[in-house]
Amino acid sequence: MSVSSPIAKSPKAKNGFHFNTDSTAEGMKTSILNHLKFTLARDLNSAASRDYWVSTCMAVRDRILERMIATQETHYEQDVRRVYYLSLEYLMGRLLNNNLFNTGLEEQARQALDELGYDLKEIREEEPDMGLGNGGLGRLAACFLDSMASLDYPAIGYGIHYEYGLFRQEFVNGHQKEHPDNWLQFANPWEVVRPEYSMEVCLYGRVETHFDSFGNPYPEWVQTQVMIGVPYDIPICGYGAGTVNFLRLWACKSSEEFDLDTFNQGGYVEAVQEKAVSETISKVLYPNDATESGKELRLVQQYFFVCCTLQDIIRRYQLSHSGWDEFADKAVIQLNDTHPALAIVELLRILLDEVHLEWDQAWNIIVKTFGYTNHTLLPEALEKWSVPLLQKVLPRHLDLIYDINQWFLDTHVEAKWPGDTNMKTALSIIEEGNPKMVRMAHLSVIGSHSTNGVAALHTELLKKHLLKDFFELYPERFNNKTNGITPRRWLLACNPRLSKLISECVGKDWPLDLNKLRKLQPFADKADFQKRFMEIKRENKIELTAIIKRLCHIDVNPDAMFDVQIKRLHEYKRQHLNLLHILALYYRILHNPDYDMVPRVFIFGAKAAPGYYLAKTIIKAINSVGEVINNDPRVKDRIKVVFLPNYGVSLSEKIIPASDLSEQISTAGKEASGTGNMKLALNGSLTIGTLDGANVEIREEVGEDNIFIFGLTVDEVEALRAKGYNPYNYYYENEELRNIIDWLGSDSFTPNDPGVLAPLRHSLLDGGDPFLVLADYASYIAKQQEVDVAFRDQTNWARMAILNTARVGKFSSDRTIHQYSEEIWNLKQVKIP
Repeated sequence: MSVSSPIAKSPKAKNGFHFNTDSTAEGMKTSILNHLKFTLARDLNSAASRDYWVSTCMAVRDRILERMIATQETHYEQDVRRVYYLSLEYLMGRLLNNNLFNTGLEEQARQALDELGYDLKEIREEEPDMGLGNGGLGRLAACFLDSMASLDYPAIGYGIHYEYGLFRQEFVNGHQKEHPDNWLQFANPWEVVRPEYSMEVCLYGRVETHFDSFGNPYPEWVQTQVMIGVPYDIPICGYGAGTVNFLRLWACKSSEEFDLDTFNQGGYVEAVQEKAVSETISKVLYPNDATESGKELRLVQQYFFVCCTLQDIIRRYQLSHSGWDEFADKAVIQLNDTHPALAIVELLRILLDEVHLEWDQAWNIIVKTFGYTNHTLLPEALEKWSVPLLQKVLPRHLDLIYDINQWFLDTHVEAKWPGDTNMKTALSIIEEGNPKMVRMAHLSVIGSHSTNGVAALHTELLKKHLLKDFFELYPERFNNKTNGITPRRWLLACNPRLSKLISECVGKDWPLDLNKLRKLQPFADKADFQKRFMEIKRENKIELTAIIKRLCHIDVNPDAMFDVQIKRLHEYKRQHLNLLHILALYYRILHNPDYDMVPRVFIFGAKAAPGYYLAKTIIKAINSVGEVINNDPRVKDRIKVVFLPNYGVSLSEKIIPASDLSEQISTAGKEASGTGNMKLALNGSLTIGTLDGANVEIREEVGEDNIFIFGLTVDEVEALRAKGYNPYNYYYENEELRNIIDWLGSDSFTPNDPGVLAPLRHSLLDGGDPFLVLADYASYIAKQQEVDVAFRDQTNWARMAILNTARVGKFSSDRTIHQYSEEIWNLKQVKIP
C-alpha cells in the first residue's frame, strides 16, 4: 500500500489516529527492540536507559516519518502555497513526550516499556533539551510549528543546527557560571540529515563592475569564500498526526574538508583549519557579540542561514514552476524578528544578479513574499550592523541596501513628505554616525507587505512610538497578532492530571479548540471540583518539591504559596523588584518575630546573557539573599527562596503546573507580549502584574477580580519620565524601602565577596533606576499584601484559579496561527489522506 493511500485497515493509536506501521503496544515493543539491536547494536543485557530512550524515540519517529512522507507528497501533488517560517532560534525542549501525545501513542509506549522493565516517565528524563533557542522568541516559534501542523497548514520552519546551545548554567557561590551546552553529545534521534540538499554560501570577497556584450555594466561578486550548508530535518507532528511538517536546520561545513597536500607536508593543524573555521558558524547559539569578531560571527551566522534557506525555497518552487510570476503566490516568508532580515536583500540579489529581472518586478515579488514580526519595544534592542562590517562580509549586499534605501527615500518618502530631509533621515535604512549603521528593522518594514506586533498594547506602541513614521507611511501594513501557546505541550502533556480532569468535564477535543475550556466556568463554584482541582495542584507541587530538593538541596513546604518568576533575566523584567519584596518580608519578620504572613516559596528560573553583568549581579543577589533567609531560624520557614539552575523548557514544564502565583512585573511599555504569563494562567496560576504586554488582554479575558494588577500604566510611565524621574524621591519618602536598598547594597549578604552587590544599589539610585523599580515598589508591596489575604481563603482562591484556566482559551497559538494564515499569509488548510 502506498503511504499516501487511505489507511483503512492499519492499526489505530489510542485516539483513533491511523498508521501503516503497527502502532499497537506490541508493535511498539517490537520496534523498540529492533532499534536496540539493529540501530544501536545493543542486547537486553548491555542496553542502558539512554539506549531505551533512543530506541523509543526512533520507534515513534518511524511512525511520524510515514505521515511526513504522505504530507509532503500531498503538498507537492496539490502544488500548495506554503509559509516558510524563518527564526534564528527554536526553543523546542524535549520531543518524546510531546510527540507521544500528538500521535496518540503515549499509552502504547508506556505499556511496551513496562513489559520491557522500564518506566516511560524515567525514560523521558534521558532526553536533553534541544539547544536551539533561548527565550520567548524561540519558544513562540516552537509553539507556532506545533500549531501549523496541528491545523493542517503547509509550513516549513528554517533555522540553524547549533552544535551547542546558549549555555548550561551552574551557580558557584551564587554567581552564574556558563558551561557549554553540548546537547548533541549523544546525537539527536529525531533528526534526518539531507546532504543531497546541501547549499553553497559565498562570503567576503569584493564587487567588480563587468560589461556585457552590449557594453552594459553589471556587478559581479568575486573572490568569495565558500561554505556549505547541510540540512537536518526534524519532523513536526501535528496533534492527531494528520499533518507532519518539518523544521529544516542548517549546519555549516567547509567546502574544503581536508587539505591532503598540507597534511602530507606535516601541516596537520593547518590541514583542517578551514574546516574548523567554517564549522564555527553553526557552533553556538548567540555567540557573545561584545567583541568585533563576535559581531562578525553573528552577521555571518545570519547570512549563512538565510542564504541556504532561500536557495532551498527556490529549489522547491522550481520543481513545479519555470518562471517567477507565481513565486509570491506559492511562497510566503515570515521573518521572526530582524535576525533573518538579510533574506530580503539576498532574494533581491538573486532576482537581479542571477535571474536578471528588472528592479520593479523583483521588488514587487519581494514585498508580496515577506512578512515581518516585531518582538521588542526597546530601541536599544533593534538590530543594527555597521557599514564597515557589512562591506567586509557582504559587499554586494551592502550595495543593494544602499540601492533599496535610495529608491525608498526618492519614491515613497519623497511622495509623502516632499523635501522633508528630517523625515528622510528618520526613515532611512542607513543611520548616520561614526560608523554608519544599517537599521534592520527599517529594512524589514520596507521589504515586507505586513508588519505585526505580538500583543494589542505592543502593536499600538509600535504605531505610536517605535515605528510611528513607518505607520504613517504604510498604515495598511501594520496589524496585531497576539501571541499564543500550544495547549498540547503546555497543558495536555505537562499537566496530565489536570488535563484528565478537564476532559472529564468538557470532553476530549479541547486540545484543538481551547475555547471549549469556557465550559469549566460553571464548575468554578462547585466544592467537589474545587477540591479535585486543588488536590491536583498540590500533587504537582509535591513533585516540584522533590526537584527543588535534588537540584538546590532546599526543603520546601508544598502547602506554602509557590510564587514563581521564570523568564529571561533582564532589568526590564524586574526580578530585582521581586527581590525587594522578599527583603521587605524578611525585614518585617526580623523586627516582628510574630509577623503574620502566608508561607511562601519564591521560585526563580532565569539565565543572564554572559556579557550582561548587571543581570548576573541580580542573580548573585537573589542567591545570596536566599542563602541567608533559608538558613535563618528566625524566619521559621515563612519564606524560602529557590533559584533553580539551568532553566529551560523541560524545567518549566515541572514548575508551571505547580505554580500558585505568576510574577509578570515588567515595566509598563517594555514587554512586547510574554507567553509565560499565558502558560501559567492556563495551568491555574493567578497573575500579579503590570498592565504590560499580554497582561492587558489576560485581564480582559479572566476578569479584573481574578488577577492582581499594580503599578504605573504606559501613559503614567511616559508622564513620569516627561516630568523628570528621580528615584531618590521614592528612596527618601519610604523608610522601609530605604533600609532594604541600603541593606542589599551593603556586604551583609555577601561577607566573603565585598562590594559585589553595590552595582545593583547604584543602578537603582545613582544609575537613575531605568526601569522604575522604585516608582512601582509601594504599589507592588500593597498588591502583594492583597495576594496574601486572598490566598488564605482557599475556596475563593480555587475559584479564581479555575476561572483563569477556563477563560484563557484566546491565548492558544492555534488562534494566532489562524489569524496569520487568514490575514497575512493567505494560507489554506490542506488535509492529508
